[in-house]
Parts: sequence; C-alpha cells; structure tokens
Amino acid sequence: MTRSVPEAMPDTMPDSMKVIIASPVGGPETLQLATRPLPQMKSEEVLIKVSAAGVNGADMKERQGKYPVPPGAPDIMGLEVSGEIVAVGQGCRRFAVGDHVCALLIGGGYAEYAVAPEGQCMAVPKNVSLIESAGIPEIFCTVWANMIDRCALQAGETVLIQGGTSGIGYAGIKLAKAFQATVFATARTEEKCAAMRRFGADHVINYREQIFDEVCRTETDGRGIDVIVDIVGGDYLPKEVALLAHGGRLVIINLPAGKIAEVDFGHVHARHLTITGSRMRPRSIADKSKICRALEQHVWPLFETGEICTETCAVFPFSQAAEAHRLMESSNHIGKIILTP
Repeated sequence: MTRSVPEAMPDTMPDSMKVIIASPVGGPETLQLATRPLPQMKSEEVLIKVSAAGVNGADMKERQGKYPVPPGAPDIMGLEVSGEIVAVGQGCRRFAVGDHVCALLIGGGYAEYAVAPEGQCMAVPKNVSLIESAGIPEIFCTVWANMIDRCALQAGETVLIQGGTSGIGYAGIKLAKAFQATVFATARTEEKCAAMRRFGADHVINYREQIFDEVCRTETDGRGIDVIVDIVGGDYLPKEVALLAHGGRLVIINLPAGKIAEVDFGHVHARHLTITGSRMRPRSIADKSKICRALEQHVWPLFETGEICTETCAVFPFSQAAEAHRLMESSNHIGKIILTP
C-alpha cells in the first residue's frame, strides 16, 4: 500500500484525551482514568483513534513499578492497539486518514489516542474485528521474532510451548501448526488442556498431574524436543536444556519463576544446543517494522483463510481496567484480554 500525498494533523482534533494510569504504582486498584494532552506525531508516525488496546503481562509489571520503561516511551501503559488513523506525519506513505489498523507500540496504548511509527502499523486482517485485532500485534510479533526468526522452527520439527493458553502460547501453537511442526503444550487445568487441543496442539500436558519433560521424552521415543518456547524460567530452565534434541533451541521470552538457574552446559556442548532470548519493547523501529512486514506476508493470509483466528477471553471498558488486570494476574484467562475506551 503506497500513499503519495500524506495527510496532516487536522485542526478539529481535541486537545486532550482520557488515559489509564497507575497512581501510585501498585495493585490493580491503583488504575484510574486521567486526562492528558494528545500525543504529538513525528514525521513518520501516525495518530490512531483507539478502538481497543491489548492487555499484556508487561503492563502488570509496569503498573507495579517493576518494569523499566525504555527511553522515549510514554508513562502510559499499553503495547498494542487497534483503531482508525486520524492523522499521519509528513513522512508517511503506507497509510492514510480513515484506514483501520492494529499497531505495535513502545507504550501509550491505554488511551483514547495513540501515536505509532507507520512501520509498526498493520492493516486489520480480513475476518478479524477491529476490536479483536488489538490483541494481535504484541503476541504474534513476539512469537514470530523468537520461535520463527531466532529459533528457525522448521516443518517436521517438534516444539514445546510452556503456558499454551496465554496469548503467547496461543500464537505459538497456531504459528507452529501453520509451519507444520508437532506441538507439545503445557497448562495447569483440564479446561486449559481442552483449549490447547482446540488450538491444534498435538500433545497437551497438565503440568499439575504430569511431568512435562518425561511426557516429551516418551512421546518422542527419547529424542527430545527441537524448539522450546519458555515463558516461565526458574527451575524449568535446567529441565528444558536437558530435554532438547541434538541441535535444539531454547528461547526464553519471560522469567516469572526466576532469572537464576543452575544449568548443565555439558548438554549445550555435547548436543550443539542454542539458548537464546529477546524482548520486543526495546527493539528499534526498523526491527519492529521488519517483523510487522513478515506478519503481513506470512501470517495475515492465514487469518483470511481461517487457519488462524483470534482468541479473545474478555473485553473490558477503560473504567474496568482494574478488573482486566485482576483477570490477567489470576491466570484463569484463556487467550487475550482487551480494553476499550
């Protein structure tokens, strides 16, 4: 999509907007509505009238004051939104006023208006509602960058996805199946295990009743797993390294169970293993934009055919942001949690 004559900021825009802030930092009860000036665009940015914002685990840590905000990020939470473009910078060429997009942000999504680099915006996929598309950018960009780019998952390989009913877990299962991999996935209840089967996982593991590494070894005849996507850390890490097959790759996306673990690096040396990890938020605009273009090319057609669809657990208005955060922290949700202004 190329636009030769970009629009400028219209004179009819309001001067202020409603936002969600945590004041002071702490539990969900600290979330409240506030009024802030509209964010100002740069040349290659667009202004989006927000229809919905996705809720992510990083938002919980930021609300608690435990997540360092990258330089240049606003002090408003929210890493992904969907909505209508209402203004574009003079350097923009892909989108125009009136286009419906979902966007990956460095922050600022919990607001009536949000600014995003044009490269981090994607047209809302076909067969996806404007509201539900808010839950796509962060999880699918994260899974693509880690499981597909960094770990180079291939058809015919095995992948273990820890926390298979989280947003990351759902996106991981769907992308892995699209790449024709055999998927193992873990969860803590039978309801969540049933959901993972519905998502397409080949082997589901209730980790409260089964030992995940033993199940994986049994089901692979002792070979182990080619790629492991870990959102747990802590004591899982040594078990995961030992579980990897020859040439296997472990990617660490989150470490809520702990950042320190005693790992036998003899496994790494003997079996040519790769241990890696990355974060999405601090990446450069160019890097994030490249990931967004890859999604448009390889994943958006899967939404169009229905091979991949959204998985939304609940939609809350901004006024109930505290309830949305409580649901996220309970870990009782399956799929994405969405906020609407």
